[in-house]
Amino acid sequence: MLAIKQELEKTKVLASWVKIKQSLSLKVLFTNTFFAFVIVSIVGVIVHNQVSSTFINEKIAISKVETRNALNLAQGHFNIARFQDDAGLKKVVQEFITNSREDGSLSGRETVILPISKFGKNDIYQTVPTLLVLDSIPENFRKNVRASEEVLERRVTIRYSDGTQYPGFLIGGKLDIPRTGIYEIYYLFKLNSQYESIRYITWILIFTGLLIVILIGVSTQFVIRQVVSPVKEAAAVAEKFTNGDLTSRMAVSSQDELASLGNSFNEMAVSIQQQIYRLENLSRLQQRFVSDVSHELRTPLTTIRMAAEVIYQQKHEFDASVSRSSELLINQIDRFELLLSDLLEVSRFDAEAAALNVESFDISNLVRKTVDYLHPSKSQIFEVDIKNEPMMIEADPRRIERILRNLITNAFDHSEGKKVQIKVAESENEVAVSVRDFGLGFSEEESAHLFDRFWRADPSRARTSGGTGLGLSIALEDAKLHQGELLAWGQKNKGAHFVLTLPKRHGTSIQSLPINVIPKDDVSTVVN
Repeated sequence: MLAIKQELEKTKVLASWVKIKQSLSLKVLFTNTFFAFVIVSIVGVIVHNQVSSTFINEKIAISKVETRNALNLAQGHFNIARFQDDAGLKKVVQEFITNSREDGSLSGRETVILPISKFGKNDIYQTVPTLLVLDSIPENFRKNVRASEEVLERRVTIRYSDGTQYPGFLIGGKLDIPRTGIYEIYYLFKLNSQYESIRYITWILIFTGLLIVILIGVSTQFVIRQVVSPVKEAAAVAEKFTNGDLTSRMAVSSQDELASLGNSFNEMAVSIQQQIYRLENLSRLQQRFVSDVSHELRTPLTTIRMAAEVIYQQKHEFDASVSRSSELLINQIDRFELLLSDLLEVSRFDAEAAALNVESFDISNLVRKTVDYLHPSKSQIFEVDIKNEPMMIEADPRRIERILRNLITNAFDHSEGKKVQIKVAESENEVAVSVRDFGLGFSEEESAHLFDRFWRADPSRARTSGGTGLGLSIALEDAKLHQGELLAWGQKNKGAHFVLTLPKRHGTSIQSLPINVIPKDDVSTVVN
């Protein structure tokens, strides 16, 4: 139960800290108040220490001066009394002791007189307050007083036999009483009243410091409302603007710098809104143009294909140049039809009209059929690593086959006659198809544009089987429709490695990668 309470407290603390980090006003308020508290604490400690030391040191200094004067005066009286008889000398000493006790009862000090040495058989004068513990006077301090001709002082704790004790200090000196001996004399001063005053000043400093921190916090909150509130409003308007509400604007009601910020923000929003509208209109026109042109070109292209096929079928009746031209015509018409098909597919993606016809099928069998269909006479170039067991997935077989055709065709076209490795692997919830070639590859700079539309690494290359520049872009969109991933790795003149990863069940997402996109033979750039 205690552990649960501790966890709840930790959770509350973390939630409060996250709230502070996410709020600019709370962050400014917390920071300003914290620094105000630190500064007030430092100043308060310095003032407290200075006042305390001044109180105590001033009391000690005054008491030391008074004690020195009193001892000098008493020593002078004793020196004069040495010419009197013993009774007169004793009277002078008793008067000094009596006056010391009376002064002590008024000032709150204690007087202790102890003999050091004895000269004759005269009386020994010794006085110690009744309840005072003589150990309140440290022995090492007594040694210092005996060895010194000056008045000394020390901070001590004054203890009494009834158990009470007080902070204080003592001042010690020596007196030479004629015909009697040398005596130690100590005055013990209590510091209760000084400490009471210091305690009172401490509470005043604490109260004043808290009041200052509170006032700073209130003033900070007031400033925050004036400065941060427009910023928060700008953030809220920007968030609405980002979410598609292009009509959101900041309310401007003043003429200060924040009003200038609001006006600039609103002008920027108007400019962005107009630009977005222009781009949307242009995008719609482009999409409609591509779609209309693609559809309109199909009719004349069908007629051209029919005429070209008639010429192609009769090519043996023509001379060599016309026969070769008919072959080139058929090839270019095939590429033209492929371009139209890709353009139509791109227009569907742009219009978000692409749909999946989900079926359950064996992707291993689909990979074999795709390889055989594309390059049946080049089977010696391909190394196909596929298990004999079926790998069933739920997907659109037409789109998956289109992805595979793009990947395998690209690998074959850029392999420079070297081997092309095709591998199919699966995990519990995913299946992956990789296509690896060892040909031209691509550089790190080229990898950033690999899936861009109409982009080719070398637009000057003239390949008989060259694509339209839309294949990889469409393949990536098809993979995303299946909530899959299409990743690519490549190095210049070391080949490329494309990995298609798909979830086995429609509607789920991939959680792992059965095939690592970085091949074991090298490590480089990865793009998707």
